[in-house]
Amino acid sequence: MKILIAFWVVCLLLINACVRTESAFSTPRSVAGKPIDIVVYRSPTCGCCRKWMEHLEENNFNVKEIRTSETQAIKDKYDVTQDMASCHTAIVDGYVVEGHVPANDILFLLKSRPKVVGITVPAMPIGTPGMEMGDEKDAYDVMSFDREKHYRIFKSYKGN
Repeated sequence: MKILIAFWVVCLLLINACVRTESAFSTPRSVAGKPIDIVVYRSPTCGCCRKWMEHLEENNFNVKEIRTSETQAIKDKYDVTQDMASCHTAIVDGYVVEGHVPANDILFLLKSRPKVVGITVPAMPIGTPGMEMGDEKDAYDVMSFDREKHYRIFKSYKGN
């Protein structure tokens, strides 16, 4: 009987350890289960931006869309350089998110809180959220950037 009780205690301890390990390394779907607010500035004529915002909404973001023909002014305000620019600029919890950045990378940014201005996917690579074209995928990097214009690879994606 003692062996059976000990077996169940060990099983429960292992299950608890696995659950704790999973939650420590997984990316949160939202903060405290609530949707994450994000403001997206985009051109009124861009269709891929809408697809990217749908990707965010599917990943528990509460998207506030601001259509503007002054997207360059927004990029200038938030220190997004020409070589790091894309078609839309978003602000989430004080960070800049430029272009077709996957939702999981934004969530990781919010969880890890690095000392950067934001993250970007420069240009508009095929296969990024909102830029899907069948099974085709370009290789691309999500880059982080700071006020001194230092850029680092935040995450890399392989193409096919």
